[in-house]
Amino acid sequence: MNSSATRIPTDSSVATADDTVAMPLDEVLRHANAIIANVESVIAGKHAAVRTALTVLLAEGHLLIEDVPGVGKTMLAKALAKSVDSTVSRIQFTPDLLPSDVTGVSMYNQAERRFEFKPGAVFANIVIGDEINRASPKTQSALLECMEERQVTVDGTTYLLSTPFTVVATQNPIEMEGTYALPEAQRDRFMARISMGYPDTENEVEMLNTRDVTSPLEQIGAVVDLEQLRAMMSSARGVFAAPGVKEYAVALVRATRDDRDLRLGGSPRATLQLIRAAKAHAALQGRDFVLPDDIDDLAVAVLGHRLVPTSRALGHHHQDSSALIEEIVLRIVSETPVPLGNQKRS
Repeated sequence: MNSSATRIPTDSSVATADDTVAMPLDEVLRHANAIIANVESVIAGKHAAVRTALTVLLAEGHLLIEDVPGVGKTMLAKALAKSVDSTVSRIQFTPDLLPSDVTGVSMYNQAERRFEFKPGAVFANIVIGDEINRASPKTQSALLECMEERQVTVDGTTYLLSTPFTVVATQNPIEMEGTYALPEAQRDRFMARISMGYPDTENEVEMLNTRDVTSPLEQIGAVVDLEQLRAMMSSARGVFAAPGVKEYAVALVRATRDDRDLRLGGSPRATLQLIRAAKAHAALQGRDFVLPDDIDDLAVAVLGHRLVPTSRALGHHHQDSSALIEEIVLRIVSETPVPLGNQKRS
């Protein structure tokens, strides 16, 4: 990146998070329940996935939804986006998608005889990236700066993205034809990864009854506005994490780096995002402090997609890597000592 690049906000919605006044936790809980109910009117029987998606949104992170086609990955992303009165864009990732389609491009204006920047689809509060691993690695990498630094650099000029900014991306399992595995550097920028799974019999029958004529997405609207969402994020950011809880999170991540079944463990970014997610998780429980249980509940979602098992571990277990990694993370959680004492703010 050019160190002398000009930083230009693209619209008036760019603001620092510190400008927002935090919302009382009882109001956070009320608005959060309204969002969850709104999404669950579209996605039935997936409460854990919906709750984790909202946790990532409030923690100002990015979410990766990985599963087989047709189980509601994009539906969840759209329902979450429609629940908030914010700017939303959708990118359908395909092999012929160009990086400039994502970030934007400078075009020459013949009338004014100067170059003008045309913002790409990434300039929105919530960006839905559909089937992200069907695009080429070059296009996938266009999101790296956006996701980490909330900015885009084109032709030496840096353009700030709106606040808040969240990427909700879906991907198919990497074993499926026509997919390109996300590089480790990009997976690490997602705060959490979740899977939808197949619906149970009751919910699948209900889906046939309710979606025969219309899409349930057409029946829902926003239940919180952008300022309320920013206030909820500020409240989550202000949740207290005691030193013992932080040390516990560090111990978990460090254990992944030394585990015999992993050749790549969690990065320092993973530790930071685990704490951020745990704060949002606590806020959704109506607490202003983090417990070790918050860390445990999020360990698989936050750490799983960042870890790479050894070939020996894969060969021994005869199972796909995601199931194996979940097993490894749960083992590490069970083996890591939990800090003693009251973790509540005094």
